[in-house]
Amino acid sequence: MISTVKIVFFGTGGSWPSPERNLPSVGIQLDREVLLFDVGEGTQRQMMFTSISFMKISKIFITHFHGDHFLGLAGLIQTMVLNERKEKLEIYGPEDSIKQISNFLNLGYYSLSFPISIREIKSGETIDFGDYIVSAVKTIHPVTNLAYSIKEKDKKRISQELMEKYSLNSRDVDTIIKKGFIAKNDAKITIDDISDGTRVGRKIVYTGDTAPCQCIVDLAKNAKYLIHESTVDSSLEEKANEYGHSSSRQAAEIAKKADAENLLLTHISPRYRSSDLKILEEEAKKIFKNTILAKDLMEMLVPI
Repeated sequence: MISTVKIVFFGTGGSWPSPERNLPSVGIQLDREVLLFDVGEGTQRQMMFTSISFMKISKIFITHFHGDHFLGLAGLIQTMVLNERKEKLEIYGPEDSIKQISNFLNLGYYSLSFPISIREIKSGETIDFGDYIVSAVKTIHPVTNLAYSIKEKDKKRISQELMEKYSLNSRDVDTIIKKGFIAKNDAKITIDDISDGTRVGRKIVYTGDTAPCQCIVDLAKNAKYLIHESTVDSSLEEKANEYGHSSSRQAAEIAKKADAENLLLTHISPRYRSSDLKILEEEAKKIFKNTILAKDLMEMLVPI
């Protein structure tokens, strides 16, 4: 069972870095484990200004192979090597990931100190990681881009009152969770005997790059947080859509259709400076009130 879920933005820009924003990279902390989604240039340095250690990353998910979303991967891995990492690193991505990543990591002169596995994910595929599952769908973009859903599994909600009824302590409950039951006072007590309902798992969706599409509406259904690209404001959305991108207004429409709880806007075009950003958030909030324009180094705890 996962206790703490945290979202950390290491880069919220797109295309090329600006003085205000680094390139795309989002960390999702699940207790002591860290999942990284995209690795823009300089991601490992950005992480040094947050509560997340790059040495805690267990899995990296690449949305696609446009440079702003993956060119920081080699630097991150070399930094891990120089810090004497030994633990295995898993990398996931769309079709052609094995070739693209293997070639990229063979550049330069350094030796790996830890094993790396690379797995290609197909659109519609779901991977079970125990306490959570990751699902992927192909979006609308000039090259194959995968959007990812991270879903904590639903869990039985344990009732303190029912625990007392059966004279159980926390260690007994752990035994029931692991074995399925516990024998006590000539009775076989299961999880259903001490549960008063189900705790619905938290869901976070990260789109990578995409024009507006029904695939994101379906993937983000009832998500706690939808992290959606919002490259431009509505005056430029027609051109953005041609290149496989969305406006903040369109991101808000997607969040509303998906019945998401919150929308986080990211992948902001470098054409926008601090004084110009208000329009992006305002246009989205007219459609979807619970909208936040993400900033580099922003950290958010995801409530149960």
